[in-house]
Amino acid sequence: MEKDKTHSLVNIPVGEVVLKGNLVIPKDPVGLVIFSHGSGSSRLSPRNNFVAGKLNDQHFATLLFDLLTLEEDSIYENRFDIELLTERLAEATHWIAKQPDLTDLQLGYFGASTGAASALKAAALPGNKVKAVVSRGGRPDLAGVKDLKKVSAATLLVVGEWDPVVIELNQEAYTHLHRGTMVIIPGATHLFEEPGTLEEVTKISLKWFKEHLNA
Repeated sequence: MEKDKTHSLVNIPVGEVVLKGNLVIPKDPVGLVIFSHGSGSSRLSPRNNFVAGKLNDQHFATLLFDLLTLEEDSIYENRFDIELLTERLAEATHWIAKQPDLTDLQLGYFGASTGAASALKAAALPGNKVKAVVSRGGRPDLAGVKDLKKVSAATLLVVGEWDPVVIELNQEAYTHLHRGTMVIIPGATHLFEEPGTLEEVTKISLKWFKEHLNA
């Protein structure tokens, strides 16, 4: 399969900074998923890269990028600045849309932890063309009720059975989504470290993107 993919380290200009990203484009891509990682993580997140690899195998292009520079990430408060992270994700989305080989691909977001909030806030922005959002162990509540109600993209909220606080927060956020579905993964904690749980997240996420990105 590797020979049927192109792997690129890309530079995404955002204002006065440049963000590093890993862009993978399989042969005959059927859609593109942009990842928004959680606090303290990066484009190198092993869990997000696992999911991305499985998406690539099913001909989805993927972009994993650092929402913050190394200097910015060293300031703890920046990791929870949802407005800043949303702006970065929106800029990366605009950048992707301008790439010649990718302009015709329908877009999805995959957000983890606090990254789910920025994914949903970005999806709520006027003119955003993202068709599907997946939240893995996410904090969609941090997007705020006002923006949750503006999201037109089909949204899947995935939470672990043994993550009770996050389940409650997701249930509340779910009530404000126009096109939302919530799935609880049995035997899983917040990071889906238990055997088979991340695979289950990947399976249902792949199905979601296939259904909603016209793949």
